[in-house]
Amino acid sequence: MKVASRGLPRFESAAYGQPEPFNDRKTRHLGRDPIKKNILITGRPGVGKTTLIKRLSEELDSFGPVGFYAEEIREGGQRKGFELLSLEGKRGLLSHIDIRSPHRVGRYRVDIKGFEAFLDSIPFLDPSAGPIIIDEIGKMECLSEKFRNLLKKVLDSGKLVIATIALKGGGLIGEIKEREDIKIFEITPHNREALLVQILKEIRG
Repeated sequence: MKVASRGLPRFESAAYGQPEPFNDRKTRHLGRDPIKKNILITGRPGVGKTTLIKRLSEELDSFGPVGFYAEEIREGGQRKGFELLSLEGKRGLLSHIDIRSPHRVGRYRVDIKGFEAFLDSIPFLDPSAGPIIIDEIGKMECLSEKFRNLLKKVLDSGKLVIATIALKGGGLIGEIKEREDIKIFEITPHNREALLVQILKEIRG
């Protein structure tokens, strides 16, 4: 990994060309406005939030990001549920229409115990860990008390956090959107490519 002046790592992006310093301090200043170190990506279901956050994690790969993203479980051409894949390659079940669980969102039964065991396998707050990737902060995930507590810790940690978040939702979802230390980007079918570049620029400051 290349190192810039003042000990800051550098990374190259195909979207930019020349490498620039990457700074993971909690806040920095650009003019009078602090750079937000908690970046949230929102948008309608199916618009491309997961694809975007996966591309961002790939851009930050040399910094050792930790976290997870969600994938659909499809059987016979129909969506049956969601599984989770950590950046280290571990898999866990989030929800499925055919499992037994008292927890339900729409037609999906949510596997809270399985989800929490999956969370325990990821070193989110390890001092040596890099940026934190979370896909997503949604109604299913927020049924877990462990996840809700983890969110508060990582958002307060000083680490760079990049997370997808439901477009709609009250409770914790609404509270997180009101935090002063976050910046929200809404993805649409028209801005998906431009948003990758914009968020990378925001990360660099």
